[in-house]
Amino acid sequence: MRKLFLITAILITAAITVGSLISIQSSIKINVTNSDKLVHFGAYAILTLNWLLVIKNHSNLRKKVVFVAFSVLIYGIVIEALQGALTAYRQADYLDILANSVGIITAVLVFMKVFVKYQRN
Repeated sequence: MRKLFLITAILITAAITVGSLISIQSSIKINVTNSDKLVHFGAYAILTLNWLLVIKNHSNLRKKVVFVAFSVLIYGIVIEALQGALTAYRQADYLDILANSVGIITAVLVFMKVFVKYQRN
């Protein structure tokens, strides 16, 4: 099962990287202000949870959870910086980093409450 989580986490990481750096021309327009923040929240929550499931059965779990959360946060910041530096059709946005951070924290809380709780019992 760990291999499946690892493959899924790598694929999600790659999908977020590509989706964040390519131009997406959509004929569907969403008129909700800052609706992309929900996408950032969800994407980074799912990304973080998948990486946490990869390390679920490791020793020293709390340190590894902090490492995963910090790594995903740094990844999100790097992606935002690359959007501002490498693309003309995207811009770096501090609110995106905030939405990513809330997704990461939510994933960690869910992981610690649901998965770690049941692992101890």
